[in-house]
Amino acid sequence: MTTADSARFLGTVRTSAHTGPDPDVVVERVRHADGTERITLYSAALRPLRLPVEVALGTDLADLGAIASGTPGPELPASVHDSGLRWSSPAGNSSITANPQPTDALASAGLLRWEFVLPPGGSTSVELRVRPDSAGPVRAVGRAVTSPLAPARAAGDDPRVRELLRTSIEDLQALLLRDPAHPTDTYLAAGAPWRCGLAPAEALAAARMLLPLGTRLAAGTLRTLARTQLRGPGEQSGMIPGPRRDAGTHLPPSCTGTEATLLFPVLLAEARRWGLPDPDTEELLPTAERCLTWLRTTVGDAPYLSDPQPAGPVRCETQAHAHRAALLGADLLDACGRPGGAGLRQWAQEQRTAFREEFWIDDLGGGRPAAARAPDGRLVPHLGAAAVHLLDTGLLGGGERASGLLDKVQTEQLARLLGGPAMDSGWGLRGLGAKETGYNPFGHRGGAVRTHETAVACAGLAAAGYEKEAASLLRGTLAAAEAFGHRLPDMYAGEQRTDGSAPVPHPAACRPAATAAAAGVLLLTTLAGIRPDAPAGTVTLRPVRSAPLGEIVLTGLRIAGAPFSVRVGRLGLAMVEEAADGLQLGV
Repeated sequence: MTTADSARFLGTVRTSAHTGPDPDVVVERVRHADGTERITLYSAALRPLRLPVEVALGTDLADLGAIASGTPGPELPASVHDSGLRWSSPAGNSSITANPQPTDALASAGLLRWEFVLPPGGSTSVELRVRPDSAGPVRAVGRAVTSPLAPARAAGDDPRVRELLRTSIEDLQALLLRDPAHPTDTYLAAGAPWRCGLAPAEALAAARMLLPLGTRLAAGTLRTLARTQLRGPGEQSGMIPGPRRDAGTHLPPSCTGTEATLLFPVLLAEARRWGLPDPDTEELLPTAERCLTWLRTTVGDAPYLSDPQPAGPVRCETQAHAHRAALLGADLLDACGRPGGAGLRQWAQEQRTAFREEFWIDDLGGGRPAAARAPDGRLVPHLGAAAVHLLDTGLLGGGERASGLLDKVQTEQLARLLGGPAMDSGWGLRGLGAKETGYNPFGHRGGAVRTHETAVACAGLAAAGYEKEAASLLRGTLAAAEAFGHRLPDMYAGEQRTDGSAPVPHPAACRPAATAAAAGVLLLTTLAGIRPDAPAGTVTLRPVRSAPLGEIVLTGLRIAGAPFSVRVGRLGLAMVEEAADGLQLGV
């Protein structure tokens, strides 16, 4: 890997048996994530070389999700097309063009051929470009447009923080996409190689974690998804559509559209606190209102939101998303002079009261939150990483935390469970506790460490005051990141960390991945506990007092559209070193 979006392959060739053991041709291939590959031949021979070059190409045009599951389709025959080859399937067409044009193309074998003459010390190149028919560049942002992400930097006693933040931002730059019809709106692809397009819930979650790097990405993501919102009559009116997501062995697949619809007003409310300009807020507010109307209409008089609608289970993480959306949505509506805030707060209060009584499973170990309530009312008892969203309450006006679905005693018990060896693998948080039925260290929702949930848990635990548990997850994730070259995948095996061991890669992981790269930003900014309220002109700092990584300095962040830098010392005290004019430090 040369960067997050390019790789370099180098090979050597001996063209004559009479030249001794040294190769006389070097073959360099540079591949980019936008579907471009350049093959360059360098001659070290003392005489001119006549070289035949042959490239064999093939594809099954299978869906990437099927390939990730190990079920690719049969290879398809090619046809000659323009200056290359073309493949067709019921799902669509794709072609490869070559420059210079090949001297021969054998479609039946998928071959392109050239004849080159290389002078002594000379070189020549072939460029191949892969494109789906009628599509523009798959990735159209990184090199051509100013990035929406601030070039933040980290430094401190622990040298890993610098590399983690640098690599995370580099990964995010490589995953940036834009809407061809609206080129100023950028958003993040979910990850490579399996999820190269827009995944609404993941794009919103990543943009939310990246608010310390500015609000431009949030605005572009929100505008892009606002154009997909379902309108008109019907039960789904107001939803942001999204695909189903496998939830493991204990629960049926969930609907990421539900999560995206609940995240939309949350991201808009928090982006406003970080300094989203008023015109952007006003433009996006009607879409957020429709999301909140869908929530209130769907739940009616009930305290819970089923997922998927209408007869799915009542999941704990869905209730957390809905509760946060109601409270932050109410705060947003009030701040913008729109009606509806009081009704949302009243429903959130009713949901909170019911959840604390009906979603908690008492046992001799102190109890646990249920993973879900089945449609027949039965509680699903397994402990998994989805529970971390109960700690993610978001920010209200003045940088205050919203009330959570759990009371103080329940929150303390959940913190103890998340910090225990069944959930904390030493490399991060397992998706399912090691003592639960069906635990599988490679189960993508059944035991593997998921980087996003680990970062959410770390931030939520730190905000709630459980710094020991937060610090353990932080150190474990940093150690895993170092083993992965600071390029965190979205998941890796949940095997227990031991002396001399290393985190085990997951074969179906994306790397780079949007939520994993954004999680690196969230983990480091959590140490400073930045709570902005740009409309009020204040920012509050609530750093992790135990300073688990020693001193850390974060520079080049953005609040209210201006650079923001903060230093957290070894004693856990934070100091603002750069901020927008007029931004006051809150109490």
